[in-house]
Amino acid sequence: MTTLAEADRACRRVNRRHGVTYYWAAKLLGPEQRRHVHALYALCRTADDVVDGGGSTDDRRRRLDRLRSSFDDALGGGSTDDPVLVAVRRTIETYGLERSLFERFFAAMATDLVTSEYSTWDDLLVYMDGSAAVIGEMLLPVLEPTDPAAAFEPARHLGLAFQLTNFLRDIGEDLDLGRRYVPSADVERFGVDLASRTVTPAFVDLMRFEIARNRDLYDTASDGLAVLPPRSRRCVATALRAYREILDRIEANGFDVFGRRASVPAHRKLRIAVDEFRRR
Repeated sequence: MTTLAEADRACRRVNRRHGVTYYWAAKLLGPEQRRHVHALYALCRTADDVVDGGGSTDDRRRRLDRLRSSFDDALGGGSTDDPVLVAVRRTIETYGLERSLFERFFAAMATDLVTSEYSTWDDLLVYMDGSAAVIGEMLLPVLEPTDPAAAFEPARHLGLAFQLTNFLRDIGEDLDLGRRYVPSADVERFGVDLASRTVTPAFVDLMRFEIARNRDLYDTASDGLAVLPPRSRRCVATALRAYREILDRIEANGFDVFGRRASVPAHRKLRIAVDEFRRR
């Protein structure tokens, strides 16, 4: 039987390997909070890997269904040796997280198996409610805001901001997976052919528009920092600043998201974390 200590170590490894920004930001939390952040991240990452993994669509759907079934069984009191499920079950029980949060998340993951593009920003937001905004909702109780109601929308907007940054940085990689997350209406409005993978003046204009939208999301998310206790505020501010700088890197790379992957170096992330620790 997997112990909680073993589950914590496994989730921490997943976070460190795949979510470096979040991993180092979480270092600014207390140990107990950090365990719960790692657990939630590991669950989301596990589902994402299933959806983006190899095999046919039917194979990936079966694997996602098995993961969701195992999750439901674990929450229903069934035994499990899966370290991620052991850890996330404790998090859900500790904070009384609503099952509906996870239903929305798994539904969004299933959408990735059948939907390859979104017509409008509003259409994309429906998907991102379950794939990104809901993760902000999951994490909010762990962050222990002094005013949960005031922190709710900023938490959702931060999830949206993080994911839109991923979408803009990974346009080329998503094309390889047969997906387009930049709304078709925007692409058509600016007269861009994404399939050409060419940084044309029209593509630059499209990216400038989407980056401005992304920065607005970060601005709204920043409003929630004031109602977070010091440790949580440092953690969220670090992740927010580090991820927002990816947009600066995209611009510095001449908006080339096809041949160059915009990233923030580890030493810069550490500098941001130190700055936030000293500031707050």
